[in-house]
Amino acid sequence: MNAQIAVLLLAHGTPDRAEDIPEYLRNVTSGRPIPDAVVQEVTHRYSLIGRSPLTALTLRQAELLQKELGIPVYVGMRNWHPYIPDTVRKMRESGVRQIVAICMAPQNSRTSVGLYKQRTFAEAGNQMEIQFVDEWHDHPQLVRAFAEKLNPAYEAARAQLGTSPPLLFTAHSVPALTIEAGDPYDQQAKQTAALVAQQLGVPDQEWRLAFQSQGMSGGPWIGPTVEETITALKQQGHEGVLIQTVGFVCDHVEVLHDIDIGFRRFAAEQGMQLWRAASLNDSPLLISALADLVRSRMHSFSSTVSTAQDSQRLTR
Repeated sequence: MNAQIAVLLLAHGTPDRAEDIPEYLRNVTSGRPIPDAVVQEVTHRYSLIGRSPLTALTLRQAELLQKELGIPVYVGMRNWHPYIPDTVRKMRESGVRQIVAICMAPQNSRTSVGLYKQRTFAEAGNQMEIQFVDEWHDHPQLVRAFAEKLNPAYEAARAQLGTSPPLLFTAHSVPALTIEAGDPYDQQAKQTAALVAQQLGVPDQEWRLAFQSQGMSGGPWIGPTVEETITALKQQGHEGVLIQTVGFVCDHVEVLHDIDIGFRRFAAEQGMQLWRAASLNDSPLLISALADLVRSRMHSFSSTVSTAQDSQRLTR
């Protein structure tokens, strides 16, 4: 492997244990006080699913991407171990001088991608050259990956329901002020959803986009919420709904609790069935999309890959 060039995958980060929730939430809020009720609610959600697999799944994605590219792939988390500064420091100490950084949130927002980018560049300083992928919401392989996971769930729900269920695509909500300031996040989420629906040939009137996991404190967050959308579908006479999140690329609390437990329970209270498409996790198409993003950025470095062998690996 060429130690000078490496990939850095960035993610939100979540603790493995419910006992670590207070420390984790302090990281999320940058040390701002958190109401006890919020801490207790998040801890309760963790207890219901046992643990969050986000870190393990991101490390697995990194392992598969490293195998595909033939260069080192590291993982850095914003709010939990392994922290972004620690990972960048480790990369520098290992001789890495050029980094392709990809945030594992395809849609660009200053509340997520922007913060990961800031911390990466701050730790790298002027000692490392970084090609940062700000957004990849419309990458063809990503769209195909979502469609591949959605199709079997769509067919199964249709067979059980006796008709085509409405599709509800979701993405994590962000503060309304973020969008009002010109953030592209909501429009990019809509574009991802539209491309996936188009891939499966689903008419526009048969799918919707909602934003989930709104913050528990602070000002207004963008919607419509998933609950509002499920209620509207019920009022229109629908008896079921199929959810796919296009804002997340692996299972974690917002999927395993918010969708599988919270939204499924809410739908049942409305007399509706709810199905969910499987998350991308270690999808080969997802890894292919990430590999293409890396290869497309390699030519932008000020110097080329040090060996012909590594060059061939990256461009195959």
